[in-house]
Amino acid sequence: MAEFDLIVIGSGPGGYVAAIRASQLGLKVAIVERESLGGICLNWGCIPTKALLKSGEKYESLSHLKDYGLSAEKVGFDFDAIIQRSRGVAATMNKGVTFLMKKNKIEVIEGTAKLEKGAAAPKVVIALKAGGSRTVEAKTVMLAVGARAKAIPQIGLEADGDRIWAYREAMAPKKMPVSIVVIGSGAIGIEFGSFYRALGAEVTVVEAVDRILPVEDEEVSKAARRSFEKRGMKFRVGCKVTRVSKGGKGVQVAIEADGKAETLEAEVCISAVGITANTDGIGLEALGVNMDRGHITIDGHCQTNVKGLYAIGDCAGAPWLAHKASHEGIHAAEHIAGYKTPNVHSPIAGCTYAQPQVASVGITEQGAREAKLDVKIGRFPFKVNGKAVAAGDTDGFVKVIFDAKTGALIGAHMIGAEVTEMIQGFVTAIAMEATEEDIHGIVYPHPTMSEAMHEASLDAWGRVLHI
Repeated sequence: MAEFDLIVIGSGPGGYVAAIRASQLGLKVAIVERESLGGICLNWGCIPTKALLKSGEKYESLSHLKDYGLSAEKVGFDFDAIIQRSRGVAATMNKGVTFLMKKNKIEVIEGTAKLEKGAAAPKVVIALKAGGSRTVEAKTVMLAVGARAKAIPQIGLEADGDRIWAYREAMAPKKMPVSIVVIGSGAIGIEFGSFYRALGAEVTVVEAVDRILPVEDEEVSKAARRSFEKRGMKFRVGCKVTRVSKGGKGVQVAIEADGKAETLEAEVCISAVGITANTDGIGLEALGVNMDRGHITIDGHCQTNVKGLYAIGDCAGAPWLAHKASHEGIHAAEHIAGYKTPNVHSPIAGCTYAQPQVASVGITEQGAREAKLDVKIGRFPFKVNGKAVAAGDTDGFVKVIFDAKTGALIGAHMIGAEVTEMIQGFVTAIAMEATEEDIHGIVYPHPTMSEAMHEASLDAWGRVLHI
C-alpha cells in the first residue's frame, strides 16, 4: 500500500507550492529535497539576486542626489555586507518554506531521489543526506527538480569558483571584481551586469545574436541597450565565443564577429548562456519517460507518458520562470486531487530586474508580423507621465499590441522603473480576454506610472491624450 498520496521531488517554487496545494486538498504529501528548501529560486536565484540589485540601485541613486536637491558626503559601500544581506534574505525565505511545510503537515525528506519501476507510480529511492537510504511509494509522483547553469566545457566555459562564475559564484564572491565579461544577455546576464556596474565594475556583455534581451520585443531591446550604455555597460552583439581561458590575474574571452577574431580581458567572466534541466541520474531513461532536448515532455495537465508521474517547472521546458513553475504545480496538484481544472496554459509575464526594468507578456511586434496578424500598436513614454517626472524615473515606455479585428489585447511590453510590478495588469487583461473597450474604460489612479498603460492603449486607437 502506498505510503503517500503524492511525493514531490524538489522544493523550489514549483515543488513546495504544489505540495502545499495538494495538502490543502486533503492529500498526504511528502517532499524530497537534496539541498535547501525553496530550491534555487529562493536560495540562489530569484530572491537573493533582487536583494543584490536593490543594494546596487540604492548605491547608484546616491550619485543623483543633486537632482533631488540633496547631498551626501563620503558615500561608499561595504561589498561583504551587501553579499551577507543577500544571503540573509535567502535564509529568511528558507525558514519561511520550512514553516509552511510544518503548517501544512508535509513530510520533508532530505536526500537525493531516484525513480524505479513501481505500481501506481514510480517508487522513489532516496539516498538520505544523513546517511543510508529510504524507499517510499505514493499514488502519484511529481518531478520539480529544476535546472542548473549550462556549462560549455569544450570552450572552457565552466564555472570554477575563481575566475569563471555561474550564478552561484556571482552571488557570493570573495571580493568585488574590477572588471567582468558577461556571456549571454538574457535576464540573468543583464541582471548581474546591471548589479556589478552599479557598484562601479567595468562590464562588457557578449551576445551571440544581433541584439540584447533577444526574447523581448525588438523596440524594447534597443531601448534597453541605450539605457544600459548610458550607465556605462558595454555590449558586443552578434559575437560567437570561441574560447574562455584563465591567465595572469584574470580571464580571456576569445570572440569572433563578422569573420574577425578578438580577445576580451577581464578579472572574471560570468556565464549566463542558459540552463540545463536536472533530469540526469534520476532514472528517467529506465522508466521510458519521453524527453525533448533534455526536458521532460508533459501534456496539458503536466502528466508524463509514465503512469502516475507528473513534471513541472524548469525540468519540463520553457519558459524557465519561477511563477510558471508555481502555476504548473498548483494545476497539477488539483488535477491529481480529481479537480476538473482548465488547461494549464495561460499568459506568463517575463521580467528583467535591471535598471531600467523590462517586463513583457504575449506576442511581440515582430511575432505579430511573422504571424501576419492585423494589429494596432500603441506607445506611451514615461517622460510625459506626471508621476515619472516627479520621481525622476522618465526612462522608458509602455507598448501594447491589439488584434485590430477583435480589439483583444494580445501583447504588452514595458521598460522603465518598476514595470515588473505593472505588467500584471496586462497579464490579467489578456487572461480575461479584455478588449480595447475594457481597457479604455478602466479608471487609473492619478498620479501613477500605471497611467502610461492607459495612454498606450488609447494611442493604439488614435485616442491618446497627453502627447
